[in-house]
Amino acid sequence: MTTRNDDEKVPEQPPRLAWAKHVPEVYRTMMRLDAVAREGLDPVVTELVKIRASQLNQCAFCLDMHTKDALAAGETVDRIVQLGAWRGSRHYYTERELAALELTEAMTLLTDGFVPDEVYDRAAAHFDAPELARLISAITVTNAWNRVAVTTRAVPGHYSPGRFQS
Repeated sequence: MTTRNDDEKVPEQPPRLAWAKHVPEVYRTMMRLDAVAREGLDPVVTELVKIRASQLNQCAFCLDMHTKDALAAGETVDRIVQLGAWRGSRHYYTERELAALELTEAMTLLTDGFVPDEVYDRAAAHFDAPELARLISAITVTNAWNRVAVTTRAVPGHYSPGRFQS
């Protein structure tokens, strides 16, 4: 990776804990849960919600992973860049994707202690019941992964696209 000038980059912080090494059964279960949650979901929608949840949770490792996976799957740089401000750049996304992003934010932040009915209803209008259940599961699993990666300080920048996909 190069810098824009001759300034020296700040060194990487080491991870705090090799979490998967210490709880391999939990890691394998989470990997399986992640794979099952996304079965039958549009991979584009799945990566968009994973990126958005990871932005909200400030998970650098997961942002690195999901943006690389999205790009490898054919997602555009413009759509990925605009995710942080999707409400102001709605024209980049479909109504279905917007409903998924809105649900992702509501589930990830839970600032009011609940997901508003109108947010849930918009998602339910674009996803049938089995898809909606999987979308909710995928968002939940992503939030769990974010929390593990942020807490253990997983180091971004070394991920290769598709490495954790099954």
